[in-house]
Amino acid sequence: MSARDDVFSNIRRSLGVTGKEATRRAAVGQRLETTPRGPVPRRGQGSAAARMATFITEAQRVSASVVMLENAAAIPAEVARYLSECNVAPVLRMGADARLAGLDWAGAGLSTSTGRSDGSDLNAISHAFAGVAETGSLIVLSGPDNPATLNYLPDNHIIVLAVSDLCGDLETVWTRLRRATGALLPRTVNIITGPSRSADIEQTLLLGAHGPRRLHILVTLG
Repeated sequence: MSARDDVFSNIRRSLGVTGKEATRRAAVGQRLETTPRGPVPRRGQGSAAARMATFITEAQRVSASVVMLENAAAIPAEVARYLSECNVAPVLRMGADARLAGLDWAGAGLSTSTGRSDGSDLNAISHAFAGVAETGSLIVLSGPDNPATLNYLPDNHIIVLAVSDLCGDLETVWTRLRRATGALLPRTVNIITGPSRSADIEQTLLLGAHGPRRLHILVTLG
């Protein structure tokens, strides 16, 4: 038992509860569901089509490129096309995310490797937990499925977003995260808005200053 578990066990023992009581769990669930939200800008709201249009506009405004794909099976061919367009080697680093691992990368002429980046990888691909229409941002959770190093070390970062995971605002993302993970929260929640940039030196915008110089977003419709 960890020190954390020991502390919680002592608290439950002093209260005479186990933590599994239906009434207590229902009270916690109700609190999460009914907690009032603060004001949310209207920019990311509207129909699914309106949210997608806003997402694309905002992502492109911060120098990301966006491509719509009919389904996940089309991902390898689009990645191969994009890397060829960027004139870089057809090699790709990814995590253990099952949504990516099962795709036909070799059939698209791509050489893949799995795991964290040590800084020598030129290209990487991740799968987003969610997207934020309001800002054109992507939410990527850390862990073996999508190692955080892939967000920062390679020059070219490709991120897949399922259209069903596009949210209007960040507040909705936090709600989805609580429901999806319960008590097992990820170590970090990475909010990625466009490629890395800096204008610290003589106010000249430089892409790739602290991370990838390119961000290519693949939105899968099915």
